[in-house]
Amino acid sequence: CNHVLLGDCVKELDRLDTKSVQVDLAFADPPYNIGYSYDVYDDRLDDGSYLSWTESWIKAVTRVLKPSGTMWVAIGDEYAAETKAIAQKAGLVLRNWVIWYYTFGVHCTRKFSRSHTHLLYFVKDPGRFTFNDGPIRVPSARQLVYNDARADRRGRVPDNTWILRPQDARGGFHADQDTCYFPRIAG
Repeated sequence: CNHVLLGDCVKELDRLDTKSVQVDLAFADPPYNIGYSYDVYDDRLDDGSYLSWTESWIKAVTRVLKPSGTMWVAIGDEYAAETKAIAQKAGLVLRNWVIWYYTFGVHCTRKFSRSHTHLLYFVKDPGRFTFNDGPIRVPSARQLVYNDARADRRGRVPDNTWILRPQDARGGFHADQDTCYFPRIAG
């Protein structure tokens, strides 16, 4: 296909003929239903309506995924567990539940401010999918901290909590900054 479809995601996906179009990778970042002010979308649906809508777009995406296809979903705390269950009911298998930690979240005054998003990584077939780890590898502690000759020269696959840490960005953190990293003590 190699083009962008503009419109309601469920309607556009339902129009696709899976004999001629199949998707390798889908990334969904749906509204979180937290009352955010969009121009044309009501982000204050009741739970039943929001979850019904979530089920419809997950089913639509699942239908067009290749047998070896992958879907990532970015979702907030309020519906992460339900989204996982809906995706599994639609036939997808959870590979990872990644937490993306950031410091520029939604400001809150009556509870702790948001500082993370859930990234749910699903595959259609747990025995047949693509995972290109080469471009995402980071230096390991064995390489950076211990200079251990046994370290894999390619680095390691990142953890399932995504945050920039000093050992992942040599020279990126300085003593006069307000970011501290204290590794756990082994032994």
